[in-house]
Amino acid sequence: MLQRTSNVDRLNVMVLSYSSIIQLGDSCIVNGFSRAIAVQREAEIFYGNEGNFPTYMIFKKPIPLPPIDEAISFIPHNPKPIIKVKNIDIIGISSSSILHVGNSRNISMEARVKHIRQELPFGHEQDMQ
Repeated sequence: MLQRTSNVDRLNVMVLSYSSIIQLGDSCIVNGFSRAIAVQREAEIFYGNEGNFPTYMIFKKPIPLPPIDEAISFIPHNPKPIIKVKNIDIIGISSSSILHVGNSRNISMEARVKHIRQELPFGHEQDMQ
């Protein structure tokens, strides 16, 4: 793997949350994984099973990864083995995301979100008022 020095003059990140990472420098393996359930409700009615990840197929199904069968060839030319960054401004990094300045050998990122919208049956909107 290429080895270079990572140099960042200024890094400003307002929010870093939910298993996210800031990495300055080289890495061999980067794995990011996030699961979330997002529930939007018209009324505060809880059924008790909303937070059970294994019940939703979205979290069980394997992700099909197409095989990489293209031949890739390149000739690296690094007269100065340095990654130079002047300024990075980021509002937020969330949900197992990664800010990485450097070389990586293997990177795998996966995010799965189950969105649930619970609406009241037609004619029950006045019950909320």
